[in-house]
Amino acid sequence: MYWVQSVLRDSDLLYSPDQVEQALARMARSITATLGEANPLILVVMIGGLIPAGRLVTRLPFPLELDYVHVTRYRRGTTGGDLQWRVRPTGSIRDRVVLLIDDILDEGITLGAIMNWCEQEGAQAVYSAVLVEKQHDRKPILQHADFSGLEVEDRYVFGCGMDYQGYLRNIPGIHAVKGL
Repeated sequence: MYWVQSVLRDSDLLYSPDQVEQALARMARSITATLGEANPLILVVMIGGLIPAGRLVTRLPFPLELDYVHVTRYRRGTTGGDLQWRVRPTGSIRDRVVLLIDDILDEGITLGAIMNWCEQEGAQAVYSAVLVEKQHDRKPILQHADFSGLEVEDRYVFGCGMDYQGYLRNIPGIHAVKGL
């Protein structure tokens, strides 16, 4: 486990835990203004969306339902592969306003595919929320999230739900790996 401690020690802190909390508060205000009267179904995109969603939904002062999807491209790696659906929502999303919450919008392939699936399943409207948006021009499907908290440069980041080789999701700030 020495390598995990080494990665954390040698990383660059991009956003402190306090900055993350401020971003979550801003997101909650924006989501409330847009969806506060919509009785939304919130779908957490596992596993990365678990921590941002848990910290975000407690700030939403309106009725909502909560479920999750598990779709992955990374499977503990640092580069994406084919999309793999592991779990779909337990109930119908037909005629629902859906808010997808994920950790990061990198290339937008996973989140875009889930949004498309929700639309095909008959959702009334589909919104996306991510804690972090990566700034680059390699987003072929989804350019921007409807709600986002922070922007990062095109680096490999971890913390607040984002992992490095399956570890470090639980770190409260957002860090960037040096050299990647």
